Amino acid sequence: MERIVIDPKIMHGKPVIKGTRVPVEVILGSLVSGMNYEEIEKEYGVKRGDIVAAIEYAAKFVIGEEVRSLKMKL
Repeated sequence: MERIVIDPKIMHGKPVIKGTRVPVEVILGSLVSGMNYEEIEKEYGVKRGDIVAAIEYAAKFVIGEEVRSLKMKL
């Protein structure tokens, strides 16, 4: 993850796009809200590879998670 850095001196240690103060969570939130890659690139001054790196970073947290059905007792 050479495009994502975690530095306690930048954005309180949140993962950010290297060379910027743009947190990964902002990139992901922008995608969720419907912005496309080009809009995000223009809005935050990042590159397509940075956006992909943010998605890959987030994917690390869900890969291998086991999803289980929750059954409610009535």
